[in-house]
Amino acid sequence: MARKEANVVLAHGAWADGSSWAKVIEPLTSEGFRTVAVPLPLTSFTDDTAALERTLERVSGPVVLVGHAYAGAVIAATRSEQVKALVYVAALAPDEGETVADVFYRAKPHPSAPKLAPDQHGLLYFPEDAFPTAYAQNASARDLAVLAAVQRPISPASITVPVGRPLWKDRPAWYLLAEQDHMIVPETQRFMAERMRARIRAHAVDHTPSVTAPAVVVDIICEAISEVAPQ
Repeated sequence: MARKEANVVLAHGAWADGSSWAKVIEPLTSEGFRTVAVPLPLTSFTDDTAALERTLERVSGPVVLVGHAYAGAVIAATRSEQVKALVYVAALAPDEGETVADVFYRAKPHPSAPKLAPDQHGLLYFPEDAFPTAYAQNASARDLAVLAAVQRPISPASITVPVGRPLWKDRPAWYLLAEQDHMIVPETQRFMAERMRARIRAHAVDHTPSVTAPAVVVDIICEAISEVAPQ
């Protein structure tokens, strides 16, 4: 049987690293898809988009580009012709001229969402005690320990820069709407997804389904692959 040929490139969100995709990478690679996680530095929007471009240069052939949370803005900044589809996993999707902060703070935050402020180095860390209440409330104790241990801070320079024309205006997009998200409220997610005219797949998952509901994430990625990748 002929199989779809595609690369899957995964971009993590704030306070995370590539290990947040571990439970998604394994089943995708088992299906024969080359899968690469982008090491976003989270130091500025320019740095993060540059890191994405370097990763895309490492792969050949069509790409389904996936972004979680903050990385939704990053994946829309590329102009790579390799990218055939975008998949948003509870992700932020600012329009041209908007910042990540604009859409993140569009609606009243969930009561469990922590108040964030830069530390003495000007970086935003996620409070460790908020991982089980806001970031991944459906995660196991083991997964929560890993998420807290590997978190990477994000610079305000990543979320306060107006973006250019987003790629979702020129490519098909899928959106995994996390109905139990305590970080990006579902109302905001639906607003962005509908504005993008994305194919919305709503599920009762938390902010980090790549860790707590990986099968749901794999399914939406495979759906995108099935429609855009050559056979």
